[in-house]
Amino acid sequence: MKNDAPWKSVEDVLASKEAPKCGATGTSDLTSIMTNILQETLGAKFQDVRGYPGGVEIDLAIEKGEIHCRGTGITTHFAREPYFTWHKNGSDRHLVQTGAKKDARLPDAPTLAELMDKKKSTALSRNVAKVMLVSATLGRPMIGTPGTPADRVKILREAYLKAFKEPEVVEEAKKSRLDLEALAGAEVEAQIIDVMNQPKEVIDKVKKLSAE
Repeated sequence: MKNDAPWKSVEDVLASKEAPKCGATGTSDLTSIMTNILQETLGAKFQDVRGYPGGVEIDLAIEKGEIHCRGTGITTHFAREPYFTWHKNGSDRHLVQTGAKKDARLPDAPTLAELMDKKKSTALSRNVAKVMLVSATLGRPMIGTPGTPADRVKILREAYLKAFKEPEVVEEAKKSRLDLEALAGAEVEAQIIDVMNQPKEVIDKVKKLSAE
């Protein structure tokens, strides 16, 4: 959220008669996903302004005052401009983060789980949020073809985790200012199974929100 916008927190958005304008490329980008989730789980209303070609144009629109906010990944937000300058100048504010645990770089931004607990969000809404956020949670998972023998899957999973500890990989990540984290294959598999086994009412709600 732009620092000079009148909304200092999600609670301010909930209490406001005016909805903040958030920039998006379309219905499937992170801004649209987040505004839909915040309305579904908390009742916070945002006005999506869609049609921007990409994130650079959205950032520029925020700087020009055309819009007030956007959704973005934490890794990206701490890896490049204009965010370095925004943080240095104090020109942006972080309203909410969706990770299971709070990121140390965002001490003042509550997690979505904390907000849902505070607002006593329903189980349906919580599961809708889980399904809609799973792609952000998993990042870019590595997958194999169906029927790959279990012993080979085990070898690949172990090799993948070892690669993230290689000095060259760690150094490259530092140079690029990127977070270097990996979920174990078993955890990825469990999360995918979980979201694939949601009840029909959750899937129907996700489909509806994804089209809005």
